[in-house]
Amino acid sequence: METYGLEKLGIINASAVYRNLTPAQLTEHALQRGEGTLSNTGALVVKTGKYTGRSANDKFIVDTPAVHDDIAWGKVNRPMEKAAFDAIYAKVIAYLQNKEVFIFDGFAGADPKYTKRFRIVNELASQNLFIHQLLRRPTGEQLASFEADYTIIAAPGFKCIPEIDGTRSEAAVLVDYEAHLVVICGTRYAGEIKKSVFSVMNYVLPKMGVFPMHCSANIGKGGDSAVFFGLSGTGKTTLSADPNRKLIGDDEHGWADDSVFNFEGGCYAKCINLSPEGEPEIYNAIKFGSMVENVVMDPETREFDFDDDSLAVNSRVGYPVEYIPNAELSGMSPSVPKTVIFLTADAYGVLPPISKLDKNQAMYYFVSGFTSKVAGTEIGITEPVPTFSTCFGAPFLPLDPSIYAGMLAEKVEKSGAKVYLVNTGWNGTGKRMKLAYTRAMVTAALTGEIEKSQFVSDPTFGVQVPTAIAGVPSELLIPENTWEDKAAYKANCQKLAESFVENFKKYTHMSADVVKAGPKA
Repeated sequence: METYGLEKLGIINASAVYRNLTPAQLTEHALQRGEGTLSNTGALVVKTGKYTGRSANDKFIVDTPAVHDDIAWGKVNRPMEKAAFDAIYAKVIAYLQNKEVFIFDGFAGADPKYTKRFRIVNELASQNLFIHQLLRRPTGEQLASFEADYTIIAAPGFKCIPEIDGTRSEAAVLVDYEAHLVVICGTRYAGEIKKSVFSVMNYVLPKMGVFPMHCSANIGKGGDSAVFFGLSGTGKTTLSADPNRKLIGDDEHGWADDSVFNFEGGCYAKCINLSPEGEPEIYNAIKFGSMVENVVMDPETREFDFDDDSLAVNSRVGYPVEYIPNAELSGMSPSVPKTVIFLTADAYGVLPPISKLDKNQAMYYFVSGFTSKVAGTEIGITEPVPTFSTCFGAPFLPLDPSIYAGMLAEKVEKSGAKVYLVNTGWNGTGKRMKLAYTRAMVTAALTGEIEKSQFVSDPTFGVQVPTAIAGVPSELLIPENTWEDKAAYKANCQKLAESFVENFKKYTHMSADVVKAGPKA
């Protein structure tokens, strides 16, 4: 039996080893093994059980002398001693003996100058299908000479014992940057594998002069590229899916001196409330070769009920980017971004719907990574709640935020890119900004038309606000104009500004100029 070098990892008695099977073969294996069922569209449908999302508190980084000074240790990057990691690793390897093992050897990073080779070792055929579709798939010649830079072992059937293993729960995501090794156990949620690749790239690429980004990216007909940062619910996927532009990718990218490139070869989209009218590209991508997690399905007709969240609010589908009709299949743009957009959904109703940022403001709002939860969306939320995620991707950033912010500033300055803050949330009318208006504002930013407008400075946030944009009522561009109660407007401005200032106090490595670029509280 061909083992494809698994013995180097200590796996010496697998009952069978399968490497880079096709989606059809992996789907067959998953069905035969009882890992899932088929939908009426041919997609593989699985339930992930207890863990239906990332288990952020169960992630640890192995603390070795070689990486200790690199890592921004804290609540996100928790240390684990090397001996404790090695002990868990040995148990996971023992657990995999006499089991079928599925290998995917693939790439992260579409620009060949910065590509990293990943070997993914899976206990489950369904998870191997997922990562096959999510990473970049090698050709036959590339596969023949494949040597992994990093290895990820995913064994969800192995459950840690916290009292013995030093973990927080039965699940663990353990990253050993020095050994180029990641171990994931106790969770069937496939997103842990994808985000472990991202965490590795966020560590490796800055050392190569490449700015890693948790963002979507697209490219115009003239070759101009743009990147969109934003937390969940801000419109990142919707706004980057532009019929007049090609999608480079929806989630993870690198900004090099001469390119912007997708790390992945697939997409991982939310399914809750999915409809063919609202997001036709994602809806139509749920077909044979896709893997669906935690979506309720009629057992007889095998039809989905995307509105049913009884299995998970965070229901998902993974599919190759080729399933999107307007995708840039090379995964890269040979030109660097000319437009950078930070998306937020401000429930306070005080941030301008679009504004221009200078360099220091760009670093400030990038590091802040702001959006807000709305009253009524979750139990117990009776007023807007500010949400901050460092650099729009806190759980995946091993280095200090100042490093990523500095790279953003350097790339923007070198490329001459314009940076805009776009609020897809609410204003003083109590209504959310119409998507058509937001699209018009984003289009004006992408084409450069916005620069023909006059700009005024927002008195609280200091950003530059255009006074006119084609297709958008001018009174909506200045937030104060949408409020009848001016005192309430000013109170909400103050409340949000104070939240920004308080949150930014934890970033102790940011320059005084960047700190001053924030709102006036």
